[in-house]
Amino acid sequence: MSYRELFVSPSPVFTGSQESFELAKYVILGVPFDVTSTYRCGAKFAPLAIRDASQNVECYSFRTGVDVEDLKTHDLGDLHVAGDVELTLGRLALVAKDIFDDDKVAVFIGGEHTITLGVARSLGEDVAVVSFDAHLDLRDSYLGLDVSHTTFMRRINEDVKPAKILEIGTRAVCKEELDYAKEAGIDYLTAHEIRKEGVKKTAETIKNALKGYKKIYVTIDMDVLDPSIVPAVPNPEPEGLDTATLLDLLQVVCDHRVVGFDVVEVAPNYDQGVTAIQATKVLFEVLGFLESSQKS
Repeated sequence: MSYRELFVSPSPVFTGSQESFELAKYVILGVPFDVTSTYRCGAKFAPLAIRDASQNVECYSFRTGVDVEDLKTHDLGDLHVAGDVELTLGRLALVAKDIFDDDKVAVFIGGEHTITLGVARSLGEDVAVVSFDAHLDLRDSYLGLDVSHTTFMRRINEDVKPAKILEIGTRAVCKEELDYAKEAGIDYLTAHEIRKEGVKKTAETIKNALKGYKKIYVTIDMDVLDPSIVPAVPNPEPEGLDTATLLDLLQVVCDHRVVGFDVVEVAPNYDQGVTAIQATKVLFEVLGFLESSQKS
């Protein structure tokens, strides 16, 4: 029995279209985990809300010419989560490794951002991690927790030791994180810099930063967008990116080197479905970017 059979239960299917696991190119896993959230809880409800939106939003992309319904996707369902953070992350790492070992592109729907640590533990050291996020999440501990949505990126850097970490859309930090980023050589592009430089110049900066890396993992915290666009995120922060800018920059990152990605930090109970729809749009477009990059 595989770990994906042991630790995962079926759910409503993403987009409503399903290929077999064996024939699928993209494998989707919901991670309804929301244990360390410190402001607005409810990210555990996001996988269901996003799947619901995915069955009611048009799937064709004018950016790529890709219709997500035509892709070979398989929705595994939801991970069996626990109140214990490490137990959940351990299960996630095992299931993620199953997916990667079968040479699938893994797609994770959170859940809080801590889940990226579980996925990262299955990736190895030879991967660049690119995070779109309002926050650096580089604290050493927060409210007595060493592993949480505020510390996971530091744990990834120290424990997983990826080849590179690049954070994009930053605008909410503490001094400790800035000092650590400088000491650890972690690059970040602030939302202010992106607006000042514009998409075209920022895209060149990103391309240069990722040049030479053979594998990329992308994590997208929906609070990278402005809260006027995504009101239902657990930790909203003003002066965020707009959707078009986010997608333009994701298109630069999401090429044939991407082995997987996640979309996290939607707390759907704080609005009437707007944020889940935005998250669905991001998922659709990223899948389109990855599919079109394979053909180019």
